[in-house]
Amino acid sequence: MLHFDSFAKRIVGSARIHVRVAGHGPAVLLLHGFPQTHLMWRDIAPALSQRFTVVCADLPGYGQSGCPEPAPDHAPHSKRAMASSLVEAMQALGFERYSVVGHDRGARVAYRMALDTPERILRLAVLDAIPTLVAWERADARFAQSFWPWSLLAQPAPLPERLLAAAPEACVDDALSQWGSRGDAFPGEVRQAYVDALRDPAHVHAICEEYRAGATIDCRHDAADRERRHTIRCPVLALWSRDTALDDWYADAGGPLGIWRRWAGDVRGEAVPGGHFFPEVQPADTADRLQAFLESDPSAGDTGN
Repeated sequence: MLHFDSFAKRIVGSARIHVRVAGHGPAVLLLHGFPQTHLMWRDIAPALSQRFTVVCADLPGYGQSGCPEPAPDHAPHSKRAMASSLVEAMQALGFERYSVVGHDRGARVAYRMALDTPERILRLAVLDAIPTLVAWERADARFAQSFWPWSLLAQPAPLPERLLAAAPEACVDDALSQWGSRGDAFPGEVRQAYVDALRDPAHVHAICEEYRAGATIDCRHDAADRERRHTIRCPVLALWSRDTALDDWYADAGGPLGIWRRWAGDVRGEAVPGGHFFPEVQPADTADRLQAFLESDPSAGDTGN
């Protein structure tokens, strides 16, 4: 099943988080983005499982995980709430301390885990993402036109839900082909799995609620941390897609490394080829970079470029 044959399937925690687990050694949690599910790690997870216990999770409200009950302030779908649900899931699996790797939306949950539960997170890797508050503060016409889910899916219900549910194929195809990646890097069964994940009304609503939280309460959480100068304690690896938005738009802030270094003391990383979905387009290279980081000496300090 898409390279996950050796991975045990479980539903864990009160939030009913769907996970795939395999391997031996230190634990690492892999978190996907939109419009993906845990299947985005189909080539990376088996490689990492040779040295690590790998947990691939569907984010709350995504894939086969349960959907939080919505609230007017979107708090149940905030990255803080999602992070808490994943911490609980990792505890249920027997892991008290672990590393976490997140791509896109998963990166936002991952860095929130590092901020809110620093005693649990050994290392953090954020793939093609900058902090949510910074992204919104620097948003402009290019941002609105390039990354339509941020503004479209954050609109009040039920318009985004109706649009997403009415054309899941178009949404997936546009994302996979337009965000700087090769559309042919995604096997038909993977594309179909991503489309099928957008057919359930409850999950579509949960995804839109997550984007609404990203435009509101997540920014307030980030702002409170920044005001208190509360930063990420563990080593951070930031990888982003070369010659795309993150590589070009934030040069005046020192690029993604410059931005993340305002949020963490030990940040390393660089631009990589493959477009926004580089973990799926360049899985071997991504796995090698992640393994080197996850095995690195946390006392080595900042080795970023």
